[in-house]
Amino acid sequence: MSTAKASCILTFALVLAVGGAAYGGETPAPEGATVYFINLKDGDTVTSPVTIRFGLSGMGVAPAGIDDKENVGHHHLIINETIEGEELNEAIPADDNHRHFGGGQTEATIDLPAGTHTLQLVLGDWSHIPHNPPVMSDRITITVE
Repeated sequence: MSTAKASCILTFALVLAVGGAAYGGETPAPEGATVYFINLKDGDTVTSPVTIRFGLSGMGVAPAGIDDKENVGHHHLIINETIEGEELNEAIPADDNHRHFGGGQTEATIDLPAGTHTLQLVLGDWSHIPHNPPVMSDRITITVE
């Protein structure tokens, strides 16, 4: 088999293996890295304003824009939304449902209206793009009285 033909076959196999799958951005995350809620769990009932503490294991926290350190990122709180599929390859938007903590914060106090809300933590790299593989908490549901 010619080198050119082998190269084409290898390229095609790689495209098939990763095409269509969403793995997150270009910044690698170490195996076993996790982000989690320290003081909230699925099903909790809380009052507003809600203080949320962000936990991280296997990586460090650095402000947005810091791109010269390995295995670091900053927190994003996703409220009543999801980030999945191709969105994992893009910068996380900044709005009321996608809260950025690019200063390296590890907790926040936020106002939430009464009712049921879903929350999820997603670690972003220096440019707000989820790592590869994405470092995301389980999505939890809380009720605000």
